[in-house]
Amino acid sequence: MNRDKNLPLTETVYYILLALLEPAHGYLIMQKVEELSAGQVRMAAGTLYGAVENLLKQKFIQPVHSEDSRRKVYVITDGGREILRHDYERMRHMLEMTNTIMG
Repeated sequence: MNRDKNLPLTETVYYILLALLEPAHGYLIMQKVEELSAGQVRMAAGTLYGAVENLLKQKFIQPVHSEDSRRKVYVITDGGREILRHDYERMRHMLEMTNTIMG
């Protein structure tokens, strides 16, 4: 099996994609990431928007219409879901192997 050049995802990108399973704007994404990571991942706005730009270029997320013209809202794409699922499977395999070896 060939390894995807986009894997592994960084922890921050993983949580951003997970947060965007539902449409969200920047501040909400930052809140969701902190919540999903149990406070382990906290981002500054610059970090978030740099990641958002990269994810847009990779077509892992896309903008969606927002009633509030001051906020850009994003959602994960099918390609984003696929890469998120592949990284989840990669990590799950690592955990299974670790559990098998370390008991």
